[in-house]
Amino acid sequence: MNSVQTRSAERALSSGTWLIVCGAMLYSILTVTPLMAKHTANEWDWTAPILPLVVDAAVVIVVKLDDVLARLGGRGGPWPVMLRWMTGLMTLALNTADSALRKDLVGVAVHAVAPLLLIVTAETSLAYRRAIAAAVAALDAEQRAERERREQAAREHAEQARRDAREEREHAAQLAREQREHEARLAREQTEREEARRREEREARERSEAAERDARERREREREQREHERLLREQQARERAEAEQRVRAERAARERAALLERGPAEDKLPEPEARRIAAAAFAAGLSVRQAAELCGWSVGWVSARYAEHRDPGPRPAELTAASR
Repeated sequence: MNSVQTRSAERALSSGTWLIVCGAMLYSILTVTPLMAKHTANEWDWTAPILPLVVDAAVVIVVKLDDVLARLGGRGGPWPVMLRWMTGLMTLALNTADSALRKDLVGVAVHAVAPLLLIVTAETSLAYRRAIAAAVAALDAEQRAERERREQAAREHAEQARRDAREEREHAAQLAREQREHEARLAREQTEREEARRREEREARERSEAAERDARERREREREQREHERLLREQQARERAEAEQRVRAERAARERAALLERGPAEDKLPEPEARRIAAAAFAAGLSVRQAAELCGWSVGWVSARYAEHRDPGPRPAELTAASR
């Protein structure tokens, strides 16, 4: 028997077992439900199919787990056997109870067919599965042994072929070694000459690179020195510009202070001087009226000067000069 036939037998056994189990379950539910309905309170009639379903579910569990254990070659011990027979006897009792209560022997015999068939099928399918599993294991062992024998013979043949090939290779290697030694000696001499030439060239290249590196470093130092001197000159120029700017700012501040400290003008000052006073007052944050008192000009004129400082642009006099 090969693996294809074994799988075909297992499929046939599994299909037949589940067909009988499903048929017995359906028959049991249809038979036991009226019996349970008679012995249940009227308001609980809807629970009549629960008991046959529970018993048949136990049958399904036993059949399925027995199938798995048989495939794995294991045994579940006494409890699966007890559950298998207990569920079978319960199914038998529930199916024949109604006919037995009515003392209908023919009904008892008819309703006992499905439970008895279920019990015997469960036991028989388990025995068949165990026998198939044992046969499959023996077939696998035989095939494994045959495969090992073929592999051993193939290994021995390959080993002999390797030994023959090794002897041939050793003889050819001896000849090739002598030839290689001669060629190696010639090549070694040639290599030594080339190595000496490359060493001289490398030394000359290293001397050239060292000289170039020294020149590059010297140029880099000179460039850094020039850059440092340029930055130093720029820094000194910035410092001088800042110092001059501070001096101009201090001088302008003193001039503004001197203009603002003069007090209110007794009369209208000349326009250039009045403009300087207006600019100083704007910078000091004085009001337009205070600036007008200092320069003696009108508030409108001072407001115009303040506007010029707030929004610097072409003055009317300048615009007139430009148009001329």
